[in-house]
Amino acid sequence: PYYIDLNQNVYVQASLHNSDQNLTIFVDTCVASPDPHDFNSLAYDIIRNGCVRDSSYTTYHSPYGHFARFKFNAFEFISRHALVYLQCELVVCGLGDYSSRCYRGCISRSKRGTSS
Repeated sequence: PYYIDLNQNVYVQASLHNSDQNLTIFVDTCVASPDPHDFNSLAYDIIRNGCVRDSSYTTYHSPYGHFARFKFNAFEFISRHALVYLQCELVVCGLGDYSSRCYRGCISRSKRGTSS
């Protein structure tokens, strides 16, 4: 557990444990929830599909592709729940593969037409 107070910054670092220097990681989605088994019903999106949803979210550049570093601010969500869990999804890509998910950034879903 990581203990924090309201309005404190939470710093996160994810690392890829692989000796291949031609790989990089990308934070696709991070969601907070008071239930460690349900990140859909009562959840707070920090970042989803590479799109930042929380205004306090900040990415920290790392000179090494094996690290993804970011921070966000503890929000009111935490004051209403004794425990809050964080679930993040990361993508591993080839370094310099600009057609890969890691380099496309925010992907918003397109709406479907209602035609017959």
